[in-house]
Amino acid sequence: MSDELSPEVFDAVCRQADQAARAQERLAQANTEAKNELLLAIADALDEHAADIEAANALDMLESKENGMDAGKLDRLLFDVPRVAAAAQGVRHVATLPDPVGEIVRGYNLPNGLRLTQTRVPMGVIAIIYESRPNVTSDAAALAVKSGNVCMLRSGKEAYRSARAIVAALKAGVESVGGDSDIVNIVEDTTHASAQVLMTADGLV
Repeated sequence: MSDELSPEVFDAVCRQADQAARAQERLAQANTEAKNELLLAIADALDEHAADIEAANALDMLESKENGMDAGKLDRLLFDVPRVAAAAQGVRHVATLPDPVGEIVRGYNLPNGLRLTQTRVPMGVIAIIYESRPNVTSDAAALAVKSGNVCMLRSGKEAYRSARAIVAALKAGVESVGGDSDIVNIVEDTTHASAQVLMTADGLV
């Protein structure tokens, strides 16, 4: 696949970002209990789909070995059932963390008696471009959901099959509790073109 920015790649990424933005508007209104329910459902879905994720990862591992990836990078790429289980536990841990949304960072009173406060709010649609580490997929998604944000995940090409399987599981988990699966997204294009779109999509990401 060419790294040249094509209209098709641009349109696909922007369309996905637009769908994500609509999903984020609803997620931003969710309370802590609702977000934690989503996170626990995501964690359960990772466990339920662990075998599928491992199978996708095995294909990534095989191709990377054939392409000469070194042992250290192969270890980071490995995402077998035990590592999927560890990722699920990581998501459950995020559910136990304090909700950052609504936290007052600082505040002060003006001479006229008016009080100003700086309060944490969701950012919106967050693009996350990362290398071939499948665990980042679920880690980033969990942190985004906890903070009321929607993520656009763009994995390195060596881990794309793994990341796609993980996102499929995350979406299934979200849907199982009536959530909008567009709160977690993966960019299908893994060339520099899609990264360029994400990094310059002002107003969308």
